[in-house]
Amino acid sequence: MKINGVQHYLWRAVDHEGEVLESYVTKTRNKQAVLTFLKKAMERYGAPKGVVTDRLRSYGAAMKEIGNRDRQEIGRHLNNRVENSHLPLRRRERAMSRFRRMSNLQKFASTHASLHNHFNLDRHINHRQTFKSMRNAALSEWCQLLAG
Repeated sequence: MKINGVQHYLWRAVDHEGEVLESYVTKTRNKQAVLTFLKKAMERYGAPKGVVTDRLRSYGAAMKEIGNRDRQEIGRHLNNRVENSHLPLRRRERAMSRFRRMSNLQKFASTHASLHNHFNLDRHINHRQTFKSMRNAALSEWCQLLAG
C-alpha cells in the first residue's frame, strides 16, 4: 500500500474461514518484519498447526528462526484466502482516498478487520431469511457492546 508515495506493507493473519486475526503495517518486507508479525500473532493466538505463505524468502528465514519451518506451507493457490481478505480493505481505502500516515492505516486495518469479521455473514451462501436473522443478531450484539 502506498502512503504519501512511499510503499508500505500490510501483513495479515487469516484463519481457515477467512476471518482476519491480526493486521500489522511495516515499511520493510524483510525477515525482521516477518518475525515481529509472527511473534505478535503467536503471542495472541498461540502456535498454529500450519502457516500458508507466498514464496517470499523472508518467511522461510523467520519460520526457521522461530522453529516452525516444518509447519510452513507454500503452494500456488494456497494463499488465495489471504489475498481475498484484502479486497474489502482495498475497496474501503479507495473510497477514503488513501491514507496519509502509517499509524492511521494500522488503526484502520485492525478496526476494519474486526467490524468486517463481525458483519460478514456469507450472504451468497445463506437464504434471505437466514441472512436477515443473522444480520439482526450481529447488529443487536454490536449495539450491546457499544452500550456496555
